[in-house]
Amino acid sequence: MEVYGEGRWHQVPIRAGLNRCRKSCRLRWLNYLKPSIKRGEFSDDEVDLIIRLHKLLGNR
Repeated sequence: MEVYGEGRWHQVPIRAGLNRCRKSCRLRWLNYLKPSIKRGEFSDDEVDLIIRLHKLLGNR
C-alpha cells in the first residue's frame, strides 16, 4: 500500500499473488491490516460518547 497507494486495488492480488478479488483485498485492508486502525479498549471519553449517543438515539 505504501508503494502503490490505496486507489489501485485491481493490482494488489496480481502483484501479491493472491487468490482474492480486488474488493476482498480492499475490505481486508480497511478492516484488519490498515496501520491506523485503533485496537484495544475504549478510552473513558469514547465510552462516555457511546453512552450519550445511545441515550440520544437508542438502538437503531
